[in-house]
Amino acid sequence: MKKFKVGIIGATGMVGQRFALLLENHPWFEVCLLAASPRSKGKTYSEATEGRWAMKAPIPEKMKDMVIYSATDDIEEITSKVDFVFCAVDMKKDEIRALEEAYAKHECPVISNNSAHRGTEDVPMIVPELNPEHAEVIDAQRKRLGTKRGFIAVKSNCSLQSYVPALFPLSDYGVKKALVCTYQAISGAGKTFERWPEIIDNVIPFIGGEEEKSEQEPLKIWGKVENGKIVNATSPEFTAQCIRVPVSDGHMAAVFVSFDKKPTKEEILKRWKEFSGAPQQLELPNAPKQFLHYYDEDNMPQTQLVRDIEGGMAVHVGRLREDTQYDYKFVCVSHNTLRGAAGGAVLMAELLAAKGYFD
Repeated sequence: MKKFKVGIIGATGMVGQRFALLLENHPWFEVCLLAASPRSKGKTYSEATEGRWAMKAPIPEKMKDMVIYSATDDIEEITSKVDFVFCAVDMKKDEIRALEEAYAKHECPVISNNSAHRGTEDVPMIVPELNPEHAEVIDAQRKRLGTKRGFIAVKSNCSLQSYVPALFPLSDYGVKKALVCTYQAISGAGKTFERWPEIIDNVIPFIGGEEEKSEQEPLKIWGKVENGKIVNATSPEFTAQCIRVPVSDGHMAAVFVSFDKKPTKEEILKRWKEFSGAPQQLELPNAPKQFLHYYDEDNMPQTQLVRDIEGGMAVHVGRLREDTQYDYKFVCVSHNTLRGAAGGAVLMAELLAAKGYFD
């Protein structure tokens, strides 16, 4: 695999910081450029993140003295220096849509952590183990944008990464409906306990926009590419409640599910144990060897104990049992800033690189 030069757009935010750490020693991708808001332009990365660095590991040495570009004002210069960019900016949705299309139209592929283009019909929203075939829509997107190389690909909402991977392998039993309650870490709001003391000893029963995403985005993942666009599935039917809890990292989901053809518990466990996808088959650098980990203990999976397993890229499932109103219920955990955010985007970029979309 050739080494690709990459930029991080939105490098000073929490997800941007996570990108920096994940890409520090990546075998395929070399960070050669960092960009953020105009107020950070001209500062070094260490200056721009002073007092804001939220990661446990320090700033990568080779990025400390990189001078920040303006994500909005320096598009032409940025795109001339990189093969593609990771994007995790904090802007209004319409501004993000315009920004990402501007990069794409400068023939620079965009791997986006943002939600702005998740509903765009010809923009793939890829969970690499689940729907890698959605990358096929990129050709149609390029025709719409008038580009040869440039395109946008997005990752899904972070909370989906906990429960959708457990349901997807059961699709041929006819997943009819699912009720999901998510218990989401504060890093999903870009916060630490030091910067958000109000969350300590507290639970907040509302996360703006999160329930709509949790109910609608899975239907795109289950969708099909038809006539140059992704047509959303009409089932499963999802209903969700999303709650912010005093946990640093890791989203938990309590899932209740009904099927058209109810599988046995043994059949479900077998599917979870054996399930793998393109990342495992291609042996991508950030692919977990075992995608879904199941725990027999009644008190597992616990967020603190499992979130960092396999580099934070595995999904953890437990407490599978029959339910009185649905067919089954179970609990899932995933690391929201690794599998759910930057790590998921890096894995998607590895998949697209392996399939030649950056050539």
